[in-house]
Formats: sequence, structure tokens, C-alpha cells
Amino acid sequence: MNEKSSTVRSLIALLFLSIFSFSIALAQDNDTSGWFPFDTADDLSPSVIDATDWLDAPAGKHGWLKMDGDRFVFEDGTPIKFWGVNLADYRVFVDQQEAQRWTDFLAKYGVNAVRFHKFTRPGYAGLPVSTVLDSTKFDQLDYFKARLREKGIYYGWSHIFGHQLRPGDRNRVLAYDEVEALGSTIGLVMFAPDLQDLMIELTVNMLNHVNPYTGLRYAEDPALVFVELQNEDDIFFPTTVNAVDRAPTYKKLFEKLFSDWLRQRYGTHEALVKAWGEQAIDAFPKQQTGEHLDKDNIYPMANGWTLGIGAREQPHLQRRLLDTARFLYEVQNDFYERYTAAIRATGYKGPILTTPWQAGEGIAHYYNLHSDALFGFIDRHNYYGGGAGRHDIEPGPLTDGGAAMVQNPGSGLFGTGMQQVDGRPFVLSEWMSMVPNEWTAEAAPLLAVYGMGLQGWDGSYAYASNQSSITEVVQAPRHGYYNVESPLHLTLYPTLARMIYRGDVQEANVLSYRNVHVPSLLAGWIGFDESVRQDNDVKTFTGTIDAFGMAAGRQVVRFTDAYQPTHAPDLSRYVDEARKVIHSSTGQLSWHYGEDGYFTVNTPGTQAVVGFAGGKEHRLGNVTVETSNPFIVLFVTSLDEKAPIASSDRLLVTTVARARNTGMVYNEDRTELLSVGEAPVLMEPVKATLRLNRTDDAVVHVLDHAGRRTGKTIRPRNGRIELDGARHKTIYYEIEFL
Repeated sequence: MNEKSSTVRSLIALLFLSIFSFSIALAQDNDTSGWFPFDTADDLSPSVIDATDWLDAPAGKHGWLKMDGDRFVFEDGTPIKFWGVNLADYRVFVDQQEAQRWTDFLAKYGVNAVRFHKFTRPGYAGLPVSTVLDSTKFDQLDYFKARLREKGIYYGWSHIFGHQLRPGDRNRVLAYDEVEALGSTIGLVMFAPDLQDLMIELTVNMLNHVNPYTGLRYAEDPALVFVELQNEDDIFFPTTVNAVDRAPTYKKLFEKLFSDWLRQRYGTHEALVKAWGEQAIDAFPKQQTGEHLDKDNIYPMANGWTLGIGAREQPHLQRRLLDTARFLYEVQNDFYERYTAAIRATGYKGPILTTPWQAGEGIAHYYNLHSDALFGFIDRHNYYGGGAGRHDIEPGPLTDGGAAMVQNPGSGLFGTGMQQVDGRPFVLSEWMSMVPNEWTAEAAPLLAVYGMGLQGWDGSYAYASNQSSITEVVQAPRHGYYNVESPLHLTLYPTLARMIYRGDVQEANVLSYRNVHVPSLLAGWIGFDESVRQDNDVKTFTGTIDAFGMAAGRQVVRFTDAYQPTHAPDLSRYVDEARKVIHSSTGQLSWHYGEDGYFTVNTPGTQAVVGFAGGKEHRLGNVTVETSNPFIVLFVTSLDEKAPIASSDRLLVTTVARARNTGMVYNEDRTELLSVGEAPVLMEPVKATLRLNRTDDAVVHVLDHAGRRTGKTIRPRNGRIELDGARHKTIYYEIEFL
């Protein structure tokens, strides 16, 4: 055999060996035979993890919620952060027994706020007309809220997501059939006074309604901590163009409003053409031709992407697009001013938010953000991972099956904080990390530690709570993608809630401001580069100031009275590029980025490791952690409201990794489910060694999945505590010092 033939044979053998090895790896990756089933029979009897006593009951005892600069405080000065969930659609209407159980369930896991979402649609609320809720439905909601109030769980209203008209509204609107054909008022209500009147009337009627179980009008109930004007819509979002182009009566109204605004600015059509340029007339022929100011038919292109990118990349349209953006901003503000005035007239004193929806990038984005800041706090939405709702799985250059957020600081959900505004509280009122991404357990810790902690966010409402028990599968056929009750999500809340309420993670100082002078936007001047990508609900931000720096400290938008330059922060003191680590400016957090990305938490009350941390020793303040799991979420937290880990009598250890349904199978790169599988959900066991920097004797109680002692214990040996999820078949342990 010659040398060339031998080489070819060796390469062929190596190829077959590689294919065989890959096939074995894939089979092993889909092999869950060593995983244990999660017991979803969640007993609400007393348990170690129960955080009910950590809630400051009853809700409303401290008076009305106020905005104090960039934080929430109650009237008596008590500060508050909301670690909450959404309850949506028909699910908010339950009988009294279920309302009580759901309340107890949420309290057990440390939830202190509920966002009641899109519950005023006729199919859910039984509306006889679009401005009045059905009395039976309202009674169910009243009882539920009264029980939440008693437990110390606050609530807010995100009650309108596309106001849907009823036949009784026909004579109150300009073109009932046009709105009915669209399905709702989305896209039209931002400028149409007749549709605004109905939405405002519904909200005012609800605020004036007396809850018979509390004896209070909702306008008098300080447990109601926000009223949202409308969910996921603003005048700059493409929904406006889509609706206007399908509703000729409202299109005519919209064009008349714009023409009147232009007439005030330029006076005559000839002056308008001189300012805009002839090429800017009839610039959108699909929407309108034959434009002339005297005909009142100048079309306002209400698309934030066209306005933002177009004003930068199409010089011949720049003046037209900049004028359009300013017009839309003023029209939207007029609506918000009228709406908020009607709410305040009822006597409601709590915070208001306009909409949790962003608008394109550049000029439109900052007009919209400023509009939100004028009338209340800033609220946003983001999703990550895949699943329903067209949320695409992130391409995974670092890890098969989609990148984990811990690999890329500032990516995914965390990057939403790039929309924080100086002097305003910030809330993320919808978010979830979803299958088929396998690293969903990272999401809640990441937002709790870096969002609510380091960035100083003021509220989080995961989407959505669907039932009063842990779900039987990771991904339910219908609604399980948005699944608060996943064993990889809500099970972490007893630890995360304690960490947030105790204030374990120190808030960082502001490292950089993106300075925005609103009057300069009319001239097309922002002063820094920024790019926003939005794929449905998934948003990412890059530019002069990158979201990467959020792992070190706060990066916020500041609206200024005069133009000020924007400078990128100097992160050199926080970033170790050689080791790929970015440390927080507070010294409590370290984020190791790249393929083996993970972060550590080192505070007096909570210490943790989250991400691809296997095979390393992690020395924290009071705890040293080692694990053989490639991916892990491991938290050690004090169970005492005041005592730190160093002196607390009892500690809670929470350990999770991945989870799959029985029979769940992924494709080769783990970006798609070949089989969803069925109940029960299987948990990947976590094997870890803890060494505590304490000399007092301790016993470790193995807890069941509801957080109760099982009677099984682990005795530390030579200061080492060996946790073996495969043997103990649990995710919770209690360390008791004797």
C-alpha cells in the first residue's frame, strides 16, 4: 500500500469515527434516563421555600405608589420593587375557590405584584357595550383582587390590547364597519378622537367601579399601582400604517390632521414644496398620489423604521420625514394628555404608563420614548428563545441549540434596559425565555440579579401565569411557551424574591448617558449612533454605547434642556479582555463571557453561579462551589430577612440545570423539537460540592419539590456538602446551623 492510499484510508476511517461519535453524542444528548421527574403536586402547606411572610401585607397599607425620580416609593416613603407575573385573557375570571388558591400559590413563591392583562375584550369580559364590563365578570375580578390585596400582592391594569367595538358603539364612531373589519382600534386610536373617547370611557368606568369586597372605588385603591393606557401600540409602530391604509374614513381624517399641522408650519402648498423639495411630494404612491396641501391629503407615513432610517438614508425625503415624526409625536402627546387627565379626574393618584411598546429606531424611537417619559414611568417588553408567537431561536455561534444569554453580556432580555430613562422608574412588564432554547433557567436569575439589582429596575412581570400549580410539561401544546409555572422558572422565585426584597444586589451608578435633546430631533440630530433590531417581540440594541456595558453599570437615556454630546463609557477598569470577564462597578458581580459564559453573585445575603460553570472552582464570599454539570443555576441565600449568609441560622440552596418532557427529542443542532414529548417533565440532576466559610455545625435537609423537609439529611464532611440531584431527586436543600 502506498503512502497516499494509507492517508486516504486514514481520513475515511477518521470521518466514519467522527460521524459515529457525533451520533453517539446526539443519542446521549437526547438520553434523559438519568433525569428525575418533577413532582407537580404543589402542596400549599407550610414549607421552607414559602415566601408569603416576606410580602408586606396588606397591599396599600403604605398609601399611594409614587414616582420618586427613577424609583418607586409609597406615600409614607417606603421603597418598593415589584417582582411579579402577568395574568391574562379569560384566566383572570375565576371562581372564589380558585382565586384564593392562586393567590396563596403566588404568595408562596414570593410574587408581590400581578399585571392583569388584556381582559376587557368582549370574548373574555362579556362586554354588553365596549365601555362597560359584564357585572358577573367584574365580580370575579373584584374578589380575586381583594384576596391579592390581603396577601400583600399589588396589581396593575393592562386592560386594553386592541379595543374591540360592540354593536352598541355604531353611532358613536366615524366608521364602525371599517373598525370592525380591522378587528380592533389598534393603529387608529392614537389619532382618532371618537375611538379615544370609547377607550377613555371604559377606563374611567372601571376606575369608578366599587369593589364590594374592599368597599373602595378602584380610583381610591392604593393597591392599584399602575394604569396602562394601551398595550403594545404607539403612533410610530407599523400598525398605524396598516390600519390607516385599510380604513379610508380614518385615513382622510389622519391626512387632514397632518395637512392642518403643515399649514400652521408652512402656510401654503408652495412653501411646503420649497421646504420639502418636489421629490418629496407623492413620495409614497402606494398610500397616496396627487398630494396637495389645499386638498388636505398629505399622507403622514407613521412607520418608525421609515422615519428613523429613511431620514438618515434618503436625503430627498429627510425634511418630510422629520416633519412627519414631529407631527406624530405631538398628536400622540395630545391623546396621552387627554387620557391621563380623564384618569386623574376620577381621583386616581397612582402611576400611569402610556404603552410598553418601542418605536423603530433613531428619531422615531426617541420621540416615542420621550412621549412615554412625559406621562409616566418607562415600561417595555422583550422575549427570547423560540416557541410560539414567531419568536425565532437565536442563531447559536457559541452553543448548539441557540446562544445562551450568559454567553453575550447585554444580549436578549437584559438589553431591554437600554431604554431606561434618567429620572423615571423602569419596568419590564412582559418577558420570557422559551423552548426550544435549552438554557431558559438563566432568564429569571439574569433579570433579577442584573436587571432588578445592578441596573435598578423597578418592576418585572413575567409572561404569563396560567395556573395555580407548577406545570406538568416544559412546553404545553397551546400556551406553555409563555410559561411562568415552568419548573425552570417559578421554582427559582423563592430565592430571587428574597434577594430582591432584601436588596442584596447593590445598584450601580450611571456609567454613561445617551443625551437626547428633543428639539434637535426636528433637525434630524441625535448626536450618537444606534441601531435597533426588532423581530416581532425580540429586540436588540447596538451603537455608540453598546448593551455590553450594562454588565458593569447603568447606561441610561437622558433628555436634556440643551444639546449635550454623548460619550461611550470607559469600561477598561471593569473588563478583563484576556480572561473575558466583565466585573460590575459595585464589585459584587462577575460575568465571564464567551462559549463557557456564566456569572457569579457575591453579596452578603445571596451567592450564586449561573451558566456554563462546570469543571471550575468558584470562590464566593462565604461559599465555594464546584460542579460537574456543564450548565447550572445554583443559588445560596439566607432565609432570614436581615441576617446574611455569614450569620443566618438557615440557608436555602436552589439547584437547577435543564428540563425536558418525557420523550422530548431535539434535532441535531438542538434548534428544533422533533418531538414535544409528554408529562412528566424530567429534571437534569445537579451534582455540586459546597464549602461554607463557617465553623459552626450544620445539617442539610433534603427538601421535596414543594420545599418541605423529606426527613432525609446530608452531613457535611470536612466542611464539604455533597449535593447529588440524581440520588436526592430534588432541586431544593436547606442548610440548618446547629
